[in-house]
Amino acid sequence: MSTYESALLRLLDERGYIHQMTDAAGLDALAAKQVVPGYIGFDATAPSLHIGSLVQIMMLRRLQQAGHKPVVLMGGGTTRIGDPSGRDESRKMLTDETIEANIASIRTVFEKLLTFGDGPTDAVLVNNHDWLGQLGYIQLLQEVGTHFTVNRMLTFDSVRLRLEREQPLTFLEFNYMILQGYDFRHLSHAFGVRLQMGGSDQWGNIVNGIELGRRMDGTELFGLTTPLLTTASGAKMGKTAAGAVWLNEDQLPAYDFWQYWRNVDDADVGRFLRLFTDLPLEEIARLEALEGAEINAAKVVLAGEVTRLVRGEEAAARAEATARETFAGGAGEDLPSLSVGPDGMRLAALLTEVGLTASNGEAKRKLAEGAVKLEGETVSDPGLLVLPGEGETLRVSLGKKRHALVRR
Repeated sequence: MSTYESALLRLLDERGYIHQMTDAAGLDALAAKQVVPGYIGFDATAPSLHIGSLVQIMMLRRLQQAGHKPVVLMGGGTTRIGDPSGRDESRKMLTDETIEANIASIRTVFEKLLTFGDGPTDAVLVNNHDWLGQLGYIQLLQEVGTHFTVNRMLTFDSVRLRLEREQPLTFLEFNYMILQGYDFRHLSHAFGVRLQMGGSDQWGNIVNGIELGRRMDGTELFGLTTPLLTTASGAKMGKTAAGAVWLNEDQLPAYDFWQYWRNVDDADVGRFLRLFTDLPLEEIARLEALEGAEINAAKVVLAGEVTRLVRGEEAAARAEATARETFAGGAGEDLPSLSVGPDGMRLAALLTEVGLTASNGEAKRKLAEGAVKLEGETVSDPGLLVLPGEGETLRVSLGKKRHALVRR
């Protein structure tokens, strides 16, 4: 483990956030002597971010914990274009109203994890449509376009990989890296931002912004990326067979969010505790050293701590109570639930509707495997009519850990 002078880089290093830095010594020296405003950009393509973005949000939290200023950049402008990084197809266009509504919804999660205000280390949230929307095309070409070469842009992974896969890359998307570089330059002007952070797939875009700031203004800017976050099984964080693990309660009930963390691989527990909780490192070392069935106690701690941070104390308490009741064979209040009409619903369709499976095809496979229980009894007929009595609640289970309630 490296020795850094600044509290910021020590904190990020010991918790496992650092993958690459453009100038580690320069950033360390700057962070040791003054407040460093740093930013991460988030596009507003949905009403919620998912847990794939949580490591970035936690980086902003660490920045603030170390005495620096987090700047949350919402991509109201860049959302209209689409980042080609890691994508095979163009992003669908959203209306202005949808983008604004998404930003308002996403902000609620940041407000739980960061302290906003007017102080020197208080977080601020800004929208890049405020300046990108004012740029004239000729002005952009003259001021910014002269600093980019197509030769260099074609070497960036976000472009090169798309072209190698022979997937169309629109000219609209090709401009994304120019606008993201301009964001960094603008934020250094307007807010004194000196640091951009992001996932490892953003390295090229970050370096672009640093070079643009140097060429246009002579400003020294810094970049820092996190490792690509995958689970021990190699899966990308944020997605499950049943869909995305959303941060907002409206998109995913607290119990399902809690349950995701409770079910992580044993090998991920220590790393996730360092990245996604504020527990002291000594306590994390104790928890990750647990073996056998005892590691489940550490997973419960992980689930509770992350749910408390992202969803709040009440949601975490509800989810934990539901887990206890469910494990004991009861019907926890916070389980996903579905109300059916007087005609009931066929079992395969019900499993998908309540969110236990992603499709009727998956539901039929799980039923054939004997993985589904209704009121504790294994069922295999996808056409079985589930019809609770008036005021009755039935419990349907997929495997040992996923449950839902069906009511009439």
